[in-house]
Amino acid sequence: MAKYRKLGRTSSQRKALLRNQVTMLLQHGKIKTTEAKAKEIRKITEGLIALAVKEKDNYEEVTIKAKVARKDKDGKRVKEVVDGKRVTVYDEVEKTIKKDNPSRLHARRQMLKVLYPVTEVPTAAAGRRKNTKEVDLVDKLFTEIAPKYADRNGGYTRIIKIGQRKGDAAMEVLIELV
Repeated sequence: MAKYRKLGRTSSQRKALLRNQVTMLLQHGKIKTTEAKAKEIRKITEGLIALAVKEKDNYEEVTIKAKVARKDKDGKRVKEVVDGKRVTVYDEVEKTIKKDNPSRLHARRQMLKVLYPVTEVPTAAAGRRKNTKEVDLVDKLFTEIAPKYADRNGGYTRIIKIGQRKGDAAMEVLIELV
């Protein structure tokens, strides 16, 4: 018996399809797809969530000193003339950051192997590159999804059958995070 479904695709196409579907499931919380794809997506997603739950508190809070550019009321950098050159003025600020322990860093890199980078575009300013922002799905897994499932032993996704698709009568399902 095979360990996975081939889904009628070459290995590279199948890997790309599953990575995309897993990324969308974690970003949106639910997606609509065929039953065979949903069962494959479930395996990958549950593994990622289990990894996030295991490593969610495995970090150290470290205070560091950082140089940050001083900004005016419009959000532009303040410049000063020094020796005939315009130089940006920097302030020294103390920041608290989360420093991953080695096992959590490894888990983060394993997740990045599966998840695609996601860019979120607000509906109000659609079509403008300036207003887009990168969504860190790995951070979302550690901060939002993992604490939600911390007391749960597996079973993070649910598959609900919708019915047959009109064109080819394939069974369509809704896969969602519980």
